[in-house]
Amino acid sequence: MRRRPLALMAVCAALTTTAACGMLSGGPGRETVTVWLMKGTASADFLRRFTAAFEADHPDTRLDIRIQEWTGIGPKVQAAMDPEENPGGPDVIEVGNTQVPQYVEGQLFDLTLEAVRDWGVDDCLPGLADPGRDRNQQYGIPWYAANRVVVYRKDLFEEAGVTPPRTREEWLEVTRRLDSTGSQGIYLAGQDWYTLAGFIWDEGGDLAVERTSSWEGALHTPEALRGMEFYRQLHALGEGPADADEEHPPQAGVFAEGRTAQIIAVPGVVQTVLAENPGLKDKIGYFPVPGKDADRPGAVFTGGSDLIVPRNTDQAGRAIDVIGALVSEKWATDLARTMNYVPNKEKLAGAVADNPGVAAMAEGAAQGRATPSTPEWAEVEADNPIKRYMTAVLEGGDARREAEKASEHITEVLNPVYG
Repeated sequence: MRRRPLALMAVCAALTTTAACGMLSGGPGRETVTVWLMKGTASADFLRRFTAAFEADHPDTRLDIRIQEWTGIGPKVQAAMDPEENPGGPDVIEVGNTQVPQYVEGQLFDLTLEAVRDWGVDDCLPGLADPGRDRNQQYGIPWYAANRVVVYRKDLFEEAGVTPPRTREEWLEVTRRLDSTGSQGIYLAGQDWYTLAGFIWDEGGDLAVERTSSWEGALHTPEALRGMEFYRQLHALGEGPADADEEHPPQAGVFAEGRTAQIIAVPGVVQTVLAENPGLKDKIGYFPVPGKDADRPGAVFTGGSDLIVPRNTDQAGRAIDVIGALVSEKWATDLARTMNYVPNKEKLAGAVADNPGVAAMAEGAAQGRATPSTPEWAEVEADNPIKRYMTAVLEGGDARREAEKASEHITEVLNPVYG
């Protein structure tokens, strides 16, 4: 956006407790592009290197990178995209991949042409690309991904005489053997619904499906019920609570106690594990969540970020240049290696092959999916009937009856009646 340098410096000073301003290098005559990135997404060194390179390649552009907190970001982004309330808002915004549908309706710049012609969006990970698409128009551009893998104890596997499985049936058998040797075969909390989603997708089901003009909950379909049955069998091979999710208690702490053979988590959880139990260093390994057959890993929920351009920007061309650079092979792989992310395209996975945890993520990310692409899905997660459904089944309830209740609730939330 166009801003006088002194005014911009004043804004930077006022926001030092919540945001970091980008380097304001360059001489007069440059136009400023304001970029909102989320806290923790990129290191300061990465941002310095990217800013210097981009501004060298685009001498008419100055980058103002402002770091945002995840807490409360939704309303803040909505306000920033209101041209009347905030005419001087950001030109590029990083958002969670599943958040894009919340902002699509009349608020985002259509990036379909650039996405297809220049950025190879059709080659991007589906779990990043699909949530950024609405009615065949691409609004969110995939940037980076992260997803769950199986984090396991190499020494406990060796003691039990087993190796990392390639299929779900092998996984059950390996976990049974681990669970019979005095270890907890797997710690799987009863309400880890992201993991359940992967099992449902593997069976060909979904959490909800879009019909002609509405959404319907789909937990009661035969495919989704098979996914829940596999979850029930796996959950039984450990001591995970039926009525809590993976953060209550934090599964990293359970794993750090030393007698749990497996958890399902992003590889970054190992930092927390080792902080609590340094003795586990060199004893931890990773493998992708197994699929139904050995030809490909299991489906997983893909987390990560997309980049969007608000329609109220007056720097659309320069904003597109910034996104094009950030998602390019050079900078996408640089970010992935720097921050231990999965690059935005499967063909770039080799860039992280020397990191076992990220390599396992990248292998699974090829089968990644995202939650239903509708703004109302956030309301489903807020109340989360999926968690209640899972607990009811794991505590002995009839799976079909409980699934029908949960599906009905999801349908009601996804199709609000206004007026």
